[in-house]
Amino acid sequence: MFFEQFYLESLGHASYLVGDEKTGHALVLDPRRDVEIYFESARRHDMRISYAIDTHGHNDYLSGISELRARADIQPLGLDIAGLGYDHRPVRDGEMLELGDVGFEIMHTPGHTPEHTSLLVYDRTCGDEPTLMLSGGALLVGDLARPDLLGGAEEAHQAAVTFCHTIQEKILWALPDHLEVWPTHVSGSLCGGNIGSRLSTTVGFERKTNSILAAVSSSEEFVEECIRLDNLPAVPPYWRRMRKQNLAGPPELGVLREPPALDLEDFSGAAQAGALILDCRAPDTFGAGHIAGALNVGLGASFPTWAGTVLPPDTDVLLVLDGPNDLWEATWQLLRVGYGIPVGWLGGGMSSWRTAGRAMSTLTQMTVHELLTAVQADEVNVLDVRQPAEWAGAHIEGATFITGAELPARTADVPRDKPLAVICGSGYRSSVAASLLARSGDIPVINVIGGMSAWNSAGYPATS
Repeated sequence: MFFEQFYLESLGHASYLVGDEKTGHALVLDPRRDVEIYFESARRHDMRISYAIDTHGHNDYLSGISELRARADIQPLGLDIAGLGYDHRPVRDGEMLELGDVGFEIMHTPGHTPEHTSLLVYDRTCGDEPTLMLSGGALLVGDLARPDLLGGAEEAHQAAVTFCHTIQEKILWALPDHLEVWPTHVSGSLCGGNIGSRLSTTVGFERKTNSILAAVSSSEEFVEECIRLDNLPAVPPYWRRMRKQNLAGPPELGVLREPPALDLEDFSGAAQAGALILDCRAPDTFGAGHIAGALNVGLGASFPTWAGTVLPPDTDVLLVLDGPNDLWEATWQLLRVGYGIPVGWLGGGMSSWRTAGRAMSTLTQMTVHELLTAVQADEVNVLDVRQPAEWAGAHIEGATFITGAELPARTADVPRDKPLAVICGSGYRSSVAASLLARSGDIPVINVIGGMSAWNSAGYPATS
């Protein structure tokens, strides 16, 4: 049996290519949108991708299942009750798909979503027991996928009840301890509240150590622990668009246009016509000088989540980059979360803008030592944009708490009677939030460098 995992740190996403070495046929599970990596791997290992399947209608990224189908003669699969809007072969709970010596057993594992599907994988050359489980969001490393994405509190409670049955009846007590578990949502994903750093686990290890399963002794406790919203990350606004598109079948990308390098006049003209400027440089570099009105989302592990948070849907995007080598990394990160090809990028970067004498804005940066003095003198308001669990652990007394994910819809709740110091864990998310608030121009905004990590390291007072 051939097996390969593809880990995408920026979305906390893992996808898989599993194939039979005798026949050369393979299946892709939960593909991301840039599918060339699967074809490259298949070519290297003399494999032919014959099938593809999504474990569920994902909320956190756009699937690559349409791209696979467009590139080759690949049969998409889907659970018969999923209500998928694209052409696919329906499969049923308990059905077996055979590819030579490799078998895939379809398991309906609802809870994270109603149609959620996991695959038990068999390697017939090693015996009749399952070799591994591709669990999607049914069982994670040290966690379970959140059940609260498809409705309000009542829907989340019912999904958690369903999840409890799935875990107890289909996984924990039905599968052997040694069975390897390879999830789709891994470290970095917001689909769990406490996902471990490893990229795989086993059924037995999770039974003994999982942070949710080990803490409960009854179904009722399981449900309550599963839907503890104060332990779950805030949901980015772009997630509301992803699931519907994935169930319908994401539009095919086709031939991708090269985003052009724009001179100063063309770049300014596109911005004046309504395109939003996304500055992908680091927070401190952005703070030192940027184009007025630009949003700052530094290119890195969290880029797609925060770009999807501050960029409205169906918006034209202009990029400011550290260098041209960052162009397609930023472009693919945007495509993965449902945005189009950028209108273009600033040729020559901020150096060309600066040397041409164009107007620039700055974002004031403040150390935690300066913040302490300002707080004690009642000279600033503090806005904390971290996740609920971080806020609950320790925060500055008197701070306003609005998660970064909620901020675009809650800017009216931000205090405006004094300059606003924005803080997060390290200074990255606060720079994103500060750049969003600074666009209005109605309040002085300050980014706290080092964030609560520096504040706590300095031993400054905090409450929980």
